[in-house]
Amino acid sequence: MAKTPANLHCSFCGRSRDEVKILIAGQDGHICENCVEHAREIIEQEFSSKQDATTPQGSQFKLKIRKPIEIKKFLDEYVIGQDEAKKVLSVAVYNHYKRVNTKAVATDEVEIEKSNIIMVGETGTGKTLLAKTIARLLNVPFAIVDATVFTEAGYVGEDVESMLTRLLQNCNYDVAAAEKGIVYVDELDKIARKGDNPSITRDVSGEGVQQGLLKMLEGTEVLVPPQGGRKHPEQKMVKVDTKNILFICGGAFDGIDKVIARRVNTNAIGFSVNKDEQEYQRKNLLQFVNAQDLKSFGLIPELLGRLPVITHLNPLDQETLRNILTEPKNSLIRQFNRLFEMEGIQLEIDDEVLDFMVSKALEYKLGARGLRSICESILTDAMFELPGTAARHLHITLPYAQQMFSKSKLSALKVA
Repeated sequence: MAKTPANLHCSFCGRSRDEVKILIAGQDGHICENCVEHAREIIEQEFSSKQDATTPQGSQFKLKIRKPIEIKKFLDEYVIGQDEAKKVLSVAVYNHYKRVNTKAVATDEVEIEKSNIIMVGETGTGKTLLAKTIARLLNVPFAIVDATVFTEAGYVGEDVESMLTRLLQNCNYDVAAAEKGIVYVDELDKIARKGDNPSITRDVSGEGVQQGLLKMLEGTEVLVPPQGGRKHPEQKMVKVDTKNILFICGGAFDGIDKVIARRVNTNAIGFSVNKDEQEYQRKNLLQFVNAQDLKSFGLIPELLGRLPVITHLNPLDQETLRNILTEPKNSLIRQFNRLFEMEGIQLEIDDEVLDFMVSKALEYKLGARGLRSICESILTDAMFELPGTAARHLHITLPYAQQMFSKSKLSALKVA
C-alpha cells in the first residue's frame, strides 16, 4: 500500500512530515534534513579517523642523530660556558637515541636502559636553554612542563599525564613522533618532600607527584587525555608508550649547597691547603652534587634511580655573563641591534656599558635573565622615542646607561 502525503515520515528518526522542514524521498523510504546532517558528521569523523591511522602527520619530525662532539659544538653556539653539563648531556642524548634507533636482536641478552637526566643549577644558568637547544638540533618533539602544577590523581591540579598531553599537542598529535620526543620537567626541586623521613600526612603536591612520575620515567604505556584531563572528561584517551621518551629534569635546588657542604669537608686547615682552590670549591659546591645529596634534599630514592645521569651547572661569573651579552648567535646585543635595524637605526654600545650591565647582574644576583631586564631598562626610552623620527644612529655611553638604569625600578632592588 503506497504512503499518502498525510502519513509520510522519516524512515530513520520517525518524525512525521509536519515535524520536519524537508523530507527526501527514496525508493522504499524517506529521510529528513536532520538525519542527513547527522550522517554527514558521522562520515567525516570516520574518514578523518582512518586517515589519521594511515597517514603519518608528524612526518616533519625526522630524527637526526648527531655525534656527541657535534651536539656539544651546536650547544656552544647558543649557550656560553657549562662545558661539563654540555658534555654529559651530549653523551646521554646520543646514547638514548642510538638505543631508540637500534633494533634489538632476538639473541641479544643486553637491553640498554633509558638515561634520563637531572640538572642542578642556580636560576638563570641555562638549564631550560640547554634542553630546548638539543631538541632543536635533533628535530624531535619537545615540551617544557612545570612540576609545581602537578598533584596526585584525584586532587585539584594537573595529573602527571598532562605533560604528555603537551608533547602530543606540540607534534600535532602524532603518537609515533611523540614517543621519541623530549620532555623537560622544570622546577623538580619544588616537589621535594618536606623532610628526609616518609610523610606522615599526605603530601599531594610533593612526594605523591614523585611517586606518580616513577612508571612514566621508567617506561610504560600511559593513557593520555589529548585535550587535558578535567576540562574534557568525555574525550577518548590516547595510548602513549614512554619507554623511548627522554626526560630531562632541572631545578635550582636552593639550599642543597648546605647539604653538600656537610658531606664535603670544606673546612680543612693546615699549611698545605690551597686557599684559592678551597675558595673556588666553596663558591661552587654544586660540582660535588650526587644522588645522596638529592635524597637528603627530598627526592625519593625510587625517583633518583630512574634519573641516573646527574649533572650540574656552574654559577655565572663576570666573564661568562660578559660573553653571554655578545657571543651567542642569539645574544642580547645582537637582538637589540636587530630591533633597531628594523627601524633603520644603527645601535652602538660602549664596552663600559656592557661591563656596567654585567656588574649590576652580579650585584643583584639576577643571572643571565637579569641581563635582559637591565638591557630593557637602559634602552626602553630610546625604543619609545626614536621610531618614526629622523634619527639613524644611537650611541649608548656609560653616563647615559647609568642615568637610565637609575630611573628604572630595578635600581630599587636590595643587594642580596
